[in-house]
Amino acid sequence: MKDFSKADWVDPSLNWTPLPVSPLPERVIIDYATKCNLRCPMCPVWGSEEEGAIDAVTGIMPPAAVMKVLDQLAPARPMVQPSLYGEPLLIPDLRQRIRDMKERGMAVAMNTNGLTLTEDLANFFVESGVDSVFFSIDAVEPATYHEIRGVDQLPKVEAAVHRMLKVRGDRDTPRVGVSLTLQDANRDQEAAFVAKWSGVVDCVRVGLILEDGVIKGIDVPAERTPCPALYKTMPIHNDGTVTICCLDGFRTSVVGNVAETSVEEVWQGEEFAKVRYYHETGQYDKVPFCKDCQGWAQYDYQEEVRDGLLIRKSAEFTYYNRIDRLKNWQPQLRGGHELGLVGTEMAPKAEPAAV
Repeated sequence: MKDFSKADWVDPSLNWTPLPVSPLPERVIIDYATKCNLRCPMCPVWGSEEEGAIDAVTGIMPPAAVMKVLDQLAPARPMVQPSLYGEPLLIPDLRQRIRDMKERGMAVAMNTNGLTLTEDLANFFVESGVDSVFFSIDAVEPATYHEIRGVDQLPKVEAAVHRMLKVRGDRDTPRVGVSLTLQDANRDQEAAFVAKWSGVVDCVRVGLILEDGVIKGIDVPAERTPCPALYKTMPIHNDGTVTICCLDGFRTSVVGNVAETSVEEVWQGEEFAKVRYYHETGQYDKVPFCKDCQGWAQYDYQEEVRDGLLIRKSAEFTYYNRIDRLKNWQPQLRGGHELGLVGTEMAPKAEPAAV
């Protein structure tokens, strides 16, 4: 961890003591291919009406650049999500890219719309050791799915979930889940969605929607704290650009480029350190992208055990986890969150988070 305590942007009167930063990130989101087969209105990128802005961020990361990044990350064996604002099943030569990550001991987690998942690909995910596959569904009614996703394909994506479950069978991986992003169109279907999928998939995830840079409906604590993502997660766009947050689809908060330097130089670099300093000293207005954000509150979870489920809830997300399938929720996927398992003794706790 580099020492920036004497930098000219540090105010000595604040007596800043930097929080620890790991040598390399624990979680990495790499946009292998910024391309998608849907135009969901809620998506910060593909839901934009500015076609020029979308064109400016679309693209495919060259295989050589991917390999460079993976080789540099290998010592840390992080969890890698191979998509940021793209559909992962559309990544060119996807199978080889997954082999590249697994050969380096990395956990691979994907969020997909599931529309192009074949049985053959599902078999590959099982055989190659993909750790997690979550399907974004967002509805229980076809009309609602059409409103949110823009296509009449709810039965197809639901079939993809069951296809993945059937192929996986009783094996530990991949961890299979479904997600619902709450918004006006589906808010009345939350209970039905949870009831439909709980006990079927390993995990049901319910989250709040990001609209106009604000997480709608979130209830945050009165006292703000530094965002844990700054100490855990590195979002890498297809051109190697690194932003401070995965929510920055149009790259307005760039802190470096791993294609031009290295993962370690960006992660331990001055621009990232400066953002962490402003968070740690309460100067959030000095970071425009973070100034009004409430996402920092999503990492503080409360949990309860009910009806065979470990229910974990934060200000932004609720996870309904099948207790009998918790074995596949390994620490790399939990991002350092402790797994307390209130009232049970079915799993060890993860290592404490960095912050």
